[in-house]
Amino acid sequence: MTAGDGADVEQSALTLPRKLATGGQGEVHEVGGPEGLLFKKYLEPHKVDGAALAALVALRQGLAPADRQRLDRDTAWPLCRVTDGGRTAGFLMRRAPAAMTWRSAKGDGRLIELSYLLRPPKAAWQAVRQPTPAERYALVVSLVDLFQWLHTMGLVVGDLSQANVLWSVDPHPAVHLLDCDGARITGRPPVLAQADTPDWLDPKAPPGMVSVDSDRYKAALMIGRILAQDAYVTPAQPLSPLAGLLDERRETAVRRLWELADGPYGTRPDLGQWRTALAGRDTIRLIAAQPAPRPAVDRSRFDEDVNRRRGTIRLRSEDEAGT
Repeated sequence: MTAGDGADVEQSALTLPRKLATGGQGEVHEVGGPEGLLFKKYLEPHKVDGAALAALVALRQGLAPADRQRLDRDTAWPLCRVTDGGRTAGFLMRRAPAAMTWRSAKGDGRLIELSYLLRPPKAAWQAVRQPTPAERYALVVSLVDLFQWLHTMGLVVGDLSQANVLWSVDPHPAVHLLDCDGARITGRPPVLAQADTPDWLDPKAPPGMVSVDSDRYKAALMIGRILAQDAYVTPAQPLSPLAGLLDERRETAVRRLWELADGPYGTRPDLGQWRTALAGRDTIRLIAAQPAPRPAVDRSRFDEDVNRRRGTIRLRSEDEAGT
């Protein structure tokens, strides 16, 4: 069995050795076979928009090879639909990168979720190596690049939170997006009714509205919370990045965008602006240069000097005439 061509797969054709997790919308099962895939099985398949899921699969199939490789590397994108008696039952996806997992003291395998970046390290998860300031900065840049790229493809990511972004600093800083069936193509309906995570809601979005602007607000939450190592700070509050993360120019630009992210719905900074600020190329507003004031002139002395010059010229002209 191969899921690479995007064709639907019948659930009865899958070998499912074990269930790995259960979430609010579905169960994740390990799929037997050489590809090492996972099957997300919906708990309420009658609520699934199968055409919307097929559109996400088709989007991946339509990408150029390099872009498809990037999508597979950086996201758990739906590879194909799984059907059961003609109804969409779920989809197949790839496993998260091994570097983005860790083992607890009990030997349990766990994912390195964003939450481990937002809080000071604890003894219970000391096996998760914390990033250096340079690595933390690189993770923020990687997230901004990923979300900006997805937006350029006409996608709304939707439910961004500390639980659906993975990260690693070994062998280099990298991020990975989960729950990608929550994304939708702009202008199309979602696969399921949009889920939102407490403490990650856009407080100014109209009820039920999920848009690129809400993505921008939630991305701002991620950026600020990673930089400050604070799981609850919002753009309505001051931002205090960890020491050593940003130079003065970058910090000034980031603070400005952080404040703008608290603006009215529809006005939040886009990911390109965040990328420019983080790169230290943000425009610094300068006061327009004013012309230098003209020196004050003593008019009486000016007239006296002019008359003296005229007299000199007159005398010189008379001398020349006499000659």
